[in-house]
Amino acid sequence: MEETGNRKEGNVFLGTYEPKLDDKGRLILPSRFRDQLSAGVVLTPGQERCIYAFPTSEFETIYDELRQAPLTHKEARKFSRVMLSGATDQIPDKQGRINIPANLRQYAGLNKNLKVIGAGARAEIWDADTWDTYLSESEDAFAEIAEEIVPGLL
Repeated sequence: MEETGNRKEGNVFLGTYEPKLDDKGRLILPSRFRDQLSAGVVLTPGQERCIYAFPTSEFETIYDELRQAPLTHKEARKFSRVMLSGATDQIPDKQGRINIPANLRQYAGLNKNLKVIGAGARAEIWDADTWDTYLSESEDAFAEIAEEIVPGLL
């Protein structure tokens, strides 16, 4: 497993890792993410066809925020339905492995080669080719929007 990321800081997921999906649909979590996810991980459909991996405590915070959206808000219902209906929670085994259920593997188009990226409060699991394409297509936009999203950052 190649690790090209930075050292984690506190509860922040950082870096890009290249694990393989085994024949049973299991993923060995990057070693730098294992402590943060050892108490439990919630896998959910993510945006742009990836899988979000939240520490259970972080997911509970997100769920509390989702619950505050009015039931009458159509977009909030859609978001909650997609996120929660595909979610699964589990505890990594002693080797740091988690099972990625078939519905999530299909949703994200996962093949054997994966990219697991740190995305702040969560990790994201991508098919390697899909991530490489996404990153390539997003780099120009990244340069152009930095000032809009985080004024004064650079």
